[in-house]
Amino acid sequence: MLYGRQVELSVVAELLEGRSGALVVRGVAGIGKSALLASSAAGAHARVLRVTGVESEADLPFAALHLLLRPVLEHLEALPQQQADALRGALGLGGATRGDRFLVGLATLSLLVELSAAGPVLCLVDDAQWLDGESADALLFAARRLHAEPVTVLFAAREGAFPARGLPELRLGELDVEAAHKLLAERVADLPPAVRDQLVAEAGGNPLALIELPRMLTPEQRRGALVPLSFSLGTAQPVTDRVLTGFRERISDLPDATRACLLVAALDDHDELDVLARALGLLGASLDDFAEAERAGLVRVGPGGVAFHHPLVRTAVLLACDIAARMAAHRALAETVDDDRRAWHLAAVTRQPDEEVAGRLESLALRARLRGGQMAVSAAYARAAELSADPGHAVRRWTAAASAAAEAGLWQRAAELVEKARHRTEATPAGAVMADLAHVRAMLEVEAGRPLHGVRLLHEGAEAAEDQPARLSLLSLACYYTWASVNHPDQLALARRTEELCPDGDEPAVMLRTFTHAFRLVLEGDAAVTTLTYRMPDDPQRIPFELRVLLAHQCVVSADLDGMLDGSARLVEDCRAEGRLGRMPQAMTILAIAQLVSGHHRSARATVTAGLDLAGDVGRPQWRSYLAGVHAWLSAVAGAQEECRAMAARAIQDGDHRKWMPGAWWAEFALSALDFGLGRHDAVLDRIDRAMSGPTRHAFLWRCFWPDYIEAAVRVGDPRRAEVHLRRYTEWAEATGRSRPLAVLHRVRALLAPDGEAGDLYERAMALHAEGRQPFDEARTRLVYGEWLRRHRRRAEARTQLQAAMEAFARLGAVPWTDRATAELRATGLSLPDRSRTGDPLAVLTPQELQVVRLAVTGASNREIGAQLFLSPRTVASHLYKAFPKLGVSSRAELIRLPGVA
Repeated sequence: MLYGRQVELSVVAELLEGRSGALVVRGVAGIGKSALLASSAAGAHARVLRVTGVESEADLPFAALHLLLRPVLEHLEALPQQQADALRGALGLGGATRGDRFLVGLATLSLLVELSAAGPVLCLVDDAQWLDGESADALLFAARRLHAEPVTVLFAAREGAFPARGLPELRLGELDVEAAHKLLAERVADLPPAVRDQLVAEAGGNPLALIELPRMLTPEQRRGALVPLSFSLGTAQPVTDRVLTGFRERISDLPDATRACLLVAALDDHDELDVLARALGLLGASLDDFAEAERAGLVRVGPGGVAFHHPLVRTAVLLACDIAARMAAHRALAETVDDDRRAWHLAAVTRQPDEEVAGRLESLALRARLRGGQMAVSAAYARAAELSADPGHAVRRWTAAASAAAEAGLWQRAAELVEKARHRTEATPAGAVMADLAHVRAMLEVEAGRPLHGVRLLHEGAEAAEDQPARLSLLSLACYYTWASVNHPDQLALARRTEELCPDGDEPAVMLRTFTHAFRLVLEGDAAVTTLTYRMPDDPQRIPFELRVLLAHQCVVSADLDGMLDGSARLVEDCRAEGRLGRMPQAMTILAIAQLVSGHHRSARATVTAGLDLAGDVGRPQWRSYLAGVHAWLSAVAGAQEECRAMAARAIQDGDHRKWMPGAWWAEFALSALDFGLGRHDAVLDRIDRAMSGPTRHAFLWRCFWPDYIEAAVRVGDPRRAEVHLRRYTEWAEATGRSRPLAVLHRVRALLAPDGEAGDLYERAMALHAEGRQPFDEARTRLVYGEWLRRHRRRAEARTQLQAAMEAFARLGAVPWTDRATAELRATGLSLPDRSRTGDPLAVLTPQELQVVRLAVTGASNREIGAQLFLSPRTVASHLYKAFPKLGVSSRAELIRLPGVA
């Protein structure tokens, strides 16, 4: 029975009754977290899976996840092939597949949902602060995506450890005096009242202390002898330390063989008793010797291995045994465990440089990398570097350790490892290692808010790189970071240096030279620049990922919106297919921008929403900033003023301290769009003037807002103010030769033209819109053309344009624009019935429901949709269940008949 935990039990019970979700139970050691989890399991009508984090296993990738899922691995066959392969690889059960840890998280979610088809599932994760990082990432990724499936995950963790952003938390406080007395009476009813009062006071409401402190009493103290208690009031030692001391004293009283048993179990949490028995045999002990420890209430030995009474017992064992005993135990374990554990046990007993042991650790790191365990990769490489006899090998391994730490988002650790590599000055690493080291250092500089420092390091790396793909990747990053930095006096010089360093060669090299040249012209203020011609390689796989990112970005400069849509969609799909979820936020950012500038606002909002969640999961704040800015623009066009401002502030906050320009630029763009949609044209002009002279003035997409500036200037009666931007936009639109920007150019020329010329310009704009569809821009042209027609009393023609504009804005969810078109339509004398602001049936859907519906129309199954959107099949089914009545349909077959869904 749990005393004094009625409130906490009710919180857990409510979660279990809901049958879906996750909760983190927090508290200090001994406060009752494990007991709360055990009580939850006892009362749950569910299949229970359990795992306990072990400090000694924190560097073994996916060790905890393997223990949790081992009883249900036969269900792996039911998962999509890519997910099943990733999970097998992560758990060391199949071939070496390079899996992303978040793809493993998706596979974990799918497996739990598959189990829940037969009944509710409860996962208990105790001592979560000691999970290996890869298991923690996978379980948190899955837990955050539990919505409709009967799966519950309970984590128990110490205060200040195990960050679990986005999950609800329950903190366990001290037991009150009444509950403490009840617990103590249940355990030791024979103590005198005075002694019980003393124990309750000493325990401070800590349940473990209430259970363990009585064991520390001498017979005289149990009878109430007036002698100082070892844990007397006023002592400076915390309760848990005194409990730890009590455990240690009990361990010290055990026979040598029993202590050896406890030490082996504490150093390697292996659940196979035969492995444990072989190691004990090498120390002259056996499983039978655990009996004394069991009788002392320290452990329980069963078919599933050795379970310690409390994590503090494990700590006490390590403190109670001397270094000779620990070294002997490590050696015995090295003779009996698998290769991964063997490497760590050998490393534990190696105190001098040893290339053989270092090589074992490096092999372990390579295996961990194939399983997607970047934190384990970093730990193994770092220890291998410490044991390296050759300075060159040490630098290479420190660098690899730093790179893996950065990939895992452990920036402070990565910086420490970089410094270790740099300070091995006696080593002269090969060019490839210098390039890798420069790359990691550049990542750290960008993360620290010094992107241009990172560019300089990338230049160093490119000069040192020994192969063309590596050089292209480093220079592609240098090009992008130079542009993405806020305006700086060194920016242009660095862009020129990047262009100078571009190698000669085949198509990918020509592409990079082309892009760096174009980006440099943009920084020099060339408003009309478009990319030069280049030929795509026959095999797109020859293009490094970073160069493909530039390829997608430069499409904005050349107004190749179809190319941007196709290229960014391929980036997202390739990241998904290859399990590179860590790169997904960047790819999704580019896709969202492509959808937005192409006029697919609802798709863009769905992509942004999913991307923001993923960017938070994988620790990519710069892409979270970028996506928040894009979200702000979509909110502005939708007329959601508070949402727009909140997202703009978030974009600036996430990007500003990193000197990261795109998020801040999108925030400015969004706020300008909000002002424009609400008719605040003076504010639009002032905001853009400030931005165009500020740190974001070199952003590509300002050219997309120049037409708004021109129209705002016309509407405030100061068309001469627009002359510079009209000239720039004209040069650029004509240089692209593409119908979409040319259509907008004719629209803004019509706004400025005499009445005798405006009509022809509007008609030419409409003809160009028909050649290259962009729904939002086309609707805006129809709106201003309709306004012009109405002013010239051509009401029938005006109604045709305004009706089409109103319907297009409604489909896009552009509420202020819909209202404006509706008002103009009524001004023509047309009586419109009251109706919803949105004529688009899809407007009632949430962004995620919209994504699910659009994929469902393609014939994809719930499982296939879930794999694409990082959702469980049951969550997909739930979204469809909610979407059908909103859309007025009852089956997938009826969806295809809805306008705009395909």
